Amino acid sequence: MMKTLQLGTSGIVASEFSLGCMRTGGMTADALDELIATSLEVGVNFFDHADIYGAGKCEEVFAASIKRLKIDRSSIYLQSKCGIRQGFFDFSKEHILNSVDGILSRLNTDYLDVLLLHRPDTLMEPEEVAEAFNHLQTIGKVRNFGVSNFNPSQIELLQASLPMKLQANQLQFGIMHTPLVDHGVTVNMKHTNSVDRDGSDLEYCRLKQITIQPWSPFQFGFFEGVFIDHPKFPELNAVLDKLCAEYGVTKTGMAIAWIQRHPAKMQSVVGSTNPGRIKEVAEACKIDLSRPHWYEIYRAAGNILP
Repeated sequence: MMKTLQLGTSGIVASEFSLGCMRTGGMTADALDELIATSLEVGVNFFDHADIYGAGKCEEVFAASIKRLKIDRSSIYLQSKCGIRQGFFDFSKEHILNSVDGILSRLNTDYLDVLLLHRPDTLMEPEEVAEAFNHLQTIGKVRNFGVSNFNPSQIELLQASLPMKLQANQLQFGIMHTPLVDHGVTVNMKHTNSVDRDGSDLEYCRLKQITIQPWSPFQFGFFEGVFIDHPKFPELNAVLDKLCAEYGVTKTGMAIAWIQRHPAKMQSVVGSTNPGRIKEVAEACKIDLSRPHWYEIYRAAGNILP
């Protein structure tokens, strides 16, 4: 059975990982139906979108699939993001409201369970965002709110003007992208890992009960590729091979199990369009990775321990 978690302090009890729909825009109807049906079969009830994914097409084809599959809207949670425009970010009230109307239309739904702001806008005026959020919640178009790629100070700045609590922060995290934990492991050391690159987002979100949603969990670098079976990482893949044999899971599954082992209770965003990989991840979420094995993977990824 799929493990669940509460999103922040909201009433949402969601699957431990969500299906990221960024790459679904070009899928055939049959392939997308199979992907969504498989996700639901293994217990995924949370689906992550953004208005820029496929320039809106990803939301449109998702809605069409949900209709073909005759899925009850109340049985799933829909999350989308807004704020990224061509060449700039925009958290203006007008853009947020217009974006949500477009998202709802494309998803063929009356409401979003969660709306995230999709990367910090340094020109953000918190009071204006608060007006937009308050309006959207009051009229029932959005039930919960969060952010993506925000540091603690940015969250505090926005939260100070909001009448509602922010529930999620979507951040890049995975075996080959570990700034969230690196500086906490190497505190007070003269090592590149000891640089605090995010203002201690991990600890802050845990203290504030904000659910971290790791994105691109299989990537290395800035979208350079997938680390699984990549010749650039022989030591890591050798360790993964060994542990996967021991736990009876695939490397795809182990990559998510490694994230889910963290006590921060994160909700990984899995963007695969392969139904088989979704099954692999679901199976791996059932395992309890030991503490020594978690750190063994961390070290094999090129990280140090003092």
